[in-house]
Amino acid sequence: MIVRIMGEGQWKLADSHFAELNALDDELLAEMESGDEDGFRRTLGALLDGVRRIGVPLPDDSLEPSELILPAAGASLDEVRGMLTDDGLFPG
Repeated sequence: MIVRIMGEGQWKLADSHFAELNALDDELLAEMESGDEDGFRRTLGALLDGVRRIGVPLPDDSLEPSELILPAAGASLDEVRGMLTDDGLFPG
């Protein structure tokens, strides 16, 4: 799957990494629902760091369609709420 972090670039992720990222996504969703701004910031950072750590970065000039778009690190709670599906940011 090709994942884009807004304002940064794209990474290719193997399906085997989704369990780890889904756990962070679930935590992020819970923090957003409870209004835990500090937890939201911490978990969003961990989620984005996870994508950067386990994904393979694509070249800047690559034109691959992104299957998943994640917010930038500085995104607000409201901005991220607008990007959510029923599953959170990650499907499944």
